[in-house]
Amino acid sequence: MKRREFIRNIAWGGAVWQAAPSLWGAAQAKPPAKAAAAAGAPELGIGMGDSPKAITKAAVDALGGMGKFVGRGDVVVIKPNIGWDRTPEMAACTNPDVVVGLIEMCQDAGAKKIIVLDNPTNEAKRAYVRSGIRGAAEAAGADAPFPNEQHLKKMPIKGEWLKDWEVFSDFIEADKFINVPIAKHHSLSRVTLGMKNLMGAIGGPRNQIHQKLDQALVDLAGFFKPTLNVLDAYRMLIRNGPQGGRPSDTKLVKTVAAGRDIVAVDAIGASFFEIPPQELLFIRLAAERGLGRMDWEKLRIEKRTV
Repeated sequence: MKRREFIRNIAWGGAVWQAAPSLWGAAQAKPPAKAAAAAGAPELGIGMGDSPKAITKAAVDALGGMGKFVGRGDVVVIKPNIGWDRTPEMAACTNPDVVVGLIEMCQDAGAKKIIVLDNPTNEAKRAYVRSGIRGAAEAAGADAPFPNEQHLKKMPIKGEWLKDWEVFSDFIEADKFINVPIAKHHSLSRVTLGMKNLMGAIGGPRNQIHQKLDQALVDLAGFFKPTLNVLDAYRMLIRNGPQGGRPSDTKLVKTVAAGRDIVAVDAIGASFFEIPPQELLFIRLAAERGLGRMDWEKLRIEKRTV
């Protein structure tokens, strides 16, 4: 499967992908058990359809289910993008239904406690509420606290550029960390994906990170190493990022991608914007540093439409 073929099967002007049988036919049918074992488990899961919650669950189920990532009694921190005082229709923050889907899956896997947390750019009380994430998370049974500066601790990042930084200890002390970015345009890094989303797990003068943004993102990816990365591409912000402001800045793609490998998830996210992964410095550097693979088309991928 080639990147060009994959992109061609995105209904860029419409609502959902129109997947060609030659591309996805094998993934749609369940292979015999022996063949599946020989081929190995999928490394990337893709969910597509009309419901953000359903396609989130489909993407994770394609990887073998949340039970592969979360165990009974785990404390789980879910990190969406709640950076902006924007409604879901503006696609500046992660879709709240994507977050709810993950909460429900963690509950089914036996998680003891689920915390939904981000350090927004806009004022937290406004961003948490207007994004719809706080209300949806709490209704689903998760905690959604505002970031507490008393939880900031200076930690050794040990990166090539970031040596140490203030980090919210919630992300380090949790048993499992699920990274849930939204796919969107960004004026500096071209796109915001999984690695960029990790900036919401730190405090301090984050504007300084923009001095060497690509290197800093790779350092953060190497430090946090999320348990699972789930990319919300249900409604993407395709211009005027990172906060947009108009529905015309968005595109309905109705897709969620999931995987352990943050580099591969970011690479497939880049393809949603028709950007070759190697054109994005942070993806290239992360692959060179051994944090994952940017040649996502060579990985085992399972796509499910619901």
